[in-house]
Formats: sequence, C-alpha cells, structure tokens
Amino acid sequence: MTAYDKNPAGAASEAPAEFVPGEDDRERVSRETLDRVFGRGLKYADEYAHMLAVDGTQRGLIGPRETPRLWERHLLNCAVVAELVPDGADVLDVGSGAGLPGIPLAIARPDLLVTLVEPMERRTAFLSEVVTRLGIDNIEVLRARAEDVNPRGKADVVTCRAVAPIGKLAGWCLPLLRPGGQLLAIKGSSAETELAKHRKAVLRQGGDRPHVLRCGEFLDTPSTVIRVDRR
Repeated sequence: MTAYDKNPAGAASEAPAEFVPGEDDRERVSRETLDRVFGRGLKYADEYAHMLAVDGTQRGLIGPRETPRLWERHLLNCAVVAELVPDGADVLDVGSGAGLPGIPLAIARPDLLVTLVEPMERRTAFLSEVVTRLGIDNIEVLRARAEDVNPRGKADVVTCRAVAPIGKLAGWCLPLLRPGGQLLAIKGSSAETELAKHRKAVLRQGGDRPHVLRCGEFLDTPSTVIRVDRR
C-alpha cells in the first residue's frame, strides 16, 4: 500500500466552519500547475492548506497575512524542491515549524520518507495533528533539535526554510547527512549574497560545492535554494 492508498481523515470539503473557501490564493493557481506539482496528492495539499489557514493561524504558527498567499508563497514554493530530491530518499526537515517545507514535499513525493524535526512542543503537536488528519504514511514527527538527532550521518537529504543563515545551517545539518548527501536550504532573493558571505564557514564545516539553484521555473516566482553536499 502506498501513502496515497489511504483516505485522509477529514476531506477538504469537511474543513472547519471558520474557514471560508476563496480566502487563500488557490483559485489563482492553474489546475495544470497544481496537478504537475502534487498529482494525486492534491487533496492532501488542500487539507493541509485548510489546517494552516485555520489552526496554524490561530496557534500563531503562520501569520494571518500569509493566508491569502498560502499556495504560491508556501505550499508550491516548498513542494517544487522535490525536483532536487533523489528517488526514495530519507529526508530530514530541520526546524520544520508549521511543516514547511517537509509536508508539501512529502505530499508531492510519496516515495520519500520525511521526518519533521522541530524542538518546540506546540509546533510538534500541530505537526502530529496534521499527519494524523492527512492519514498518509511517509511523514514522521520528531521533537528534537538538529544537534540531538540520532542516528547521525544517515540522511540522504536535509531540508530547511527560514531557519538560519547558511553558515549556521551547515554546522547543524551537514553532520546529519551521509557522505554525498545534500543540504537544501530554501532562501529568498538574497541567497547569492548570503552564500558569498558564509561560503568559507560552509566549506570549513564539511560542505562541498555550495551553490544556488532555482526550482519550479514554471511558477511565477521560482523557488531559490542553496544546495550544499556533504564532503
């Protein structure tokens, strides 16, 4: 049985009453784009968006101003990183917060095993509720700091978004990777400048070939990622 052979616990049509359809930007995204990114997992992405808009906002995990741009700025921005992830990879999403980028990535790629690593209890409680409600089996939640994750040196990919500068991320995340594994840090328009500032620190901590990539070139705003391999 694959992750998508199950029905989510609570379909998108059964969203909490407080949520008003059309408050987010889903209707502005073409069906072709949604199918291209999420495929059969689109119903799970819809349910996750509902939970972010309602529960995530109420708990302070996502700002209310982010609700009108959930899809373009958050779900699609994260999910297209799947372009860089090898088949069947073991992925750690460090500092997962409200589940970004780990949950969209897991939805888009049911072949992956994604572990959401987050130290704050209120955030891991929300993540566990999302995983239970979606009912897909390729996501796990781990309450821990990156430094405390065990085993170390086993992951194929580590992802992170809006956690720290790449110099610090390298120190936290590279030890979690197997040799040749990759750190994928989603960044903004200043990624090139950030990498230039921290390149020496990245190399000193075991990083190899750090460079900036663009994912989802078919989106209005492609995602910017700093990729670092573990030497």
